[in-house]
Amino acid sequence: MASNATSFTSPLASAKLGTVAVPPQLEYVIDTISQASGWTIVFTLLAVLVAWDQIKYVLNKGTIAGPSWKIPFIGPFLESLDPKFEEYYAKWLSGPLSCVSVFHKFVVIASTRDMARKVFNSPSYVKPCVVDVAHKLLGADNWVFLDGPAHVEFRKGLNGLFTRRALEIYLPGQEEVYNRYFKSFLEITKNAGGKPVPWMPHFREVITAVSCRSFVGHYISDEAVKKIADDYYLITAALELVNFPIIIPYTKTWYGKKAADMVLAEFAKCAAKSKVRMAAGGEATCIMDAWIKQMIDSKKWREAVASGNTEGLEKPTHLLRDFTDYEISQTIFTFLFASQDATSSAATWLFQIMAQRPDVLDRVREENLKVRNGDIHASINMEQLESMTYTRAVVRELLRYRPPVLMVPYLVKKAFPITEDYTIPKGSMVVPTTYMALRDPEVYPNPDYFDPERYYSGDAEAKGAKNYLVFGVGPHYCLGQHYAQLNLALFVGKASLLLDWKHHPTPLSEEIKVFATIFPKDDCPLTFEERKW
Repeated sequence: MASNATSFTSPLASAKLGTVAVPPQLEYVIDTISQASGWTIVFTLLAVLVAWDQIKYVLNKGTIAGPSWKIPFIGPFLESLDPKFEEYYAKWLSGPLSCVSVFHKFVVIASTRDMARKVFNSPSYVKPCVVDVAHKLLGADNWVFLDGPAHVEFRKGLNGLFTRRALEIYLPGQEEVYNRYFKSFLEITKNAGGKPVPWMPHFREVITAVSCRSFVGHYISDEAVKKIADDYYLITAALELVNFPIIIPYTKTWYGKKAADMVLAEFAKCAAKSKVRMAAGGEATCIMDAWIKQMIDSKKWREAVASGNTEGLEKPTHLLRDFTDYEISQTIFTFLFASQDATSSAATWLFQIMAQRPDVLDRVREENLKVRNGDIHASINMEQLESMTYTRAVVRELLRYRPPVLMVPYLVKKAFPITEDYTIPKGSMVVPTTYMALRDPEVYPNPDYFDPERYYSGDAEAKGAKNYLVFGVGPHYCLGQHYAQLNLALFVGKASLLLDWKHHPTPLSEEIKVFATIFPKDDCPLTFEERKW
């Protein structure tokens, strides 16, 4: 009987562990667990997970600036659903490095010029990641997610699409779009009874149209361009810095995925049409044409080499393989992704500031009229566009004063010793900001004042060479930076000759709204009239 009594000292030990000896110190714990209710176990496990979430955050945070603790699991997710520039700015001011933790992702913000440049120039430690859902919208095999030698090799094949010679090919199409939309600007104001209308959505549409014309030419219909312009807002919303990491029906990411699929399908149809036209010897008029022509020329060269006769052929600068329609569509989509929101932001601020600064607008108008020999309707070539140094200085300063892209997310591939005292953990996100470098008063005196003279007659270009992070630096710098600046110069230059416009300020006009890029909170109320000479 004594042995039976001993065997029932711990029912759990007897039933679950059989003859395994259980240390007396653990019997109390085992008994407590075996007698606990389901809810007790659930709450205990939850408490353990909360504690682990906090401990992990504190260990990752180390000595850098940031909240001393995080809201369990979600962190500042709810406030990030409505991002505020002021909150970002406060975070940048808190230190060269600061942090937050949202859901499973630990995020380090690099605020100073030197910290930002170190991230941009550290491809062995980091790679661009956009946001978690971007792989699902752009395609997991998209070239923008390539890393190392594969990324370098792919970029080489794209460099020829943004040379000076290539950019001049795209100019006529851009002018055609602007001429058409300037007429619609007048109609919009007329239909509104001369009252101001928020112009940000209209700038988004015209930039979509000019981008599509530059990227895919006339292969896409005006109706499809309008559809892309309207729906691209959904893609932007889905790609906000903090969002659901998975696609759930009827959420931002779900609507964004549907819109992205529509754009990819349209561009794939354009690629098929371009292949037929380029194979028939057509002249390249857009980026897609130019890229496909490179593929055709590369194929001809390889066939000539294989046959042993390359006479009369010039070897392409970079030999390309044949890309499928979908692969071409993916790549062109990344160009739209990179340019659409940023250029829309820049155009909105540019037209607002020009209306506020008639002294600057008058000089832009004078320069553009002179270059066109007094003919306000004259088209211009690349040499003339490049000669407009003041207009280009206005664009350069605008991008410093209101940089469209505030932050560029990177994924940390391996532990990143960014300073002597702090190492960013592997798997974290590190986000360099461009804003603080562009507001450095030692480089840009009176940095909160819009002054094109910095780049026209001043020394900002040389003095701020390391600070001008608008287009990034390092292996992932923006391929289309010259295209973007010349496009904006063409836009505002033509508008200055054909249109007069007035900004109708509100208390929100100078406040910044963050929606992937930045816009005035009142969406820039404007009215337009035809300019009388």
